[in-house]
Amino acid sequence: MSATVIDVHDELATAKVGPRHWLLAAMMGALTFFDGYDTFNPAYVLHYVAGPWGLAPGQAGLLVSSGLVGFLIGAAGHGVVADRFGRRVTLLGGLWITNVFTLATALFADSFVSFCILRVLTGIGLGVLMPLATTYINELAPRRVVNVFALWGVALGWALGGTFAGLVGVFMTPLFGWRVLYWVGSLSILLSFILQFTLPESVKFLALQKRVEEIKALLTRLRPERAQLYAQSQFVFPEAASRENSVLALLTPRYRRITLTIWLAAFLSLFCIFGLTGWIPTVMIQRGESFAASLASEP
Repeated sequence: MSATVIDVHDELATAKVGPRHWLLAAMMGALTFFDGYDTFNPAYVLHYVAGPWGLAPGQAGLLVSSGLVGFLIGAAGHGVVADRFGRRVTLLGGLWITNVFTLATALFADSFVSFCILRVLTGIGLGVLMPLATTYINELAPRRVVNVFALWGVALGWALGGTFAGLVGVFMTPLFGWRVLYWVGSLSILLSFILQFTLPESVKFLALQKRVEEIKALLTRLRPERAQLYAQSQFVFPEAASRENSVLALLTPRYRRITLTIWLAAFLSLFCIFGLTGWIPTVMIQRGESFAASLASEP
């Protein structure tokens, strides 16, 4: 009797949503919570350091946005690393980079230059987390709920993290100083230890590497009712897609209009999110409003 042949992609796409799926979504939500928190908290630092550090207007803008420079580097480069070394290793690497330099900011940032350098380095880790968490959950979630998981498990975590940064900035920095933002952010170290021991590799990455035993073990945890079938089956593996000229392919006549439209929409959205959220607290305070009023005025 011949062994059953299983397509790994279809096996993931047609699975019922089980406890393991919800746990993975919660992990990604917790990870992007800290991503959102660390992305937005510099807005609540500027008020406290502008005078003591003697910041000019241009320096103030760089202080708020320096992390986005690192964010760009991490977001642009993480795909190559994830395809070579795996989603799990790259996610954990991005989170540990964020942890280390968030903690270093609380301990050692005592000038404009040191703060900006540490924020650029933190941003490299932050740039990995959001896009790769979305990829990770998309590769593991069943087809019918993949958008729900990406929205509620990833995007909502990021938005809640940004909101929590505002709450810490408004209610805790007046009592403990601006460094409390980064002491709170360094609590992500606890999450890192949890994920270090519980986060599995993406099945699709394992399939590209043809790591059969690991695929069987993870599919068994995702779909325990089919464990016996996996033990006796053969697996069909997807071919690795070529990444050569992948960006240029987006600019071919077939995709150019859609690509440029998405890029423009993303640019304007991110400009509003980061630009307005980063500067509203300072602008409101200059008008004589309180920190709490600045939070209430954010989009």
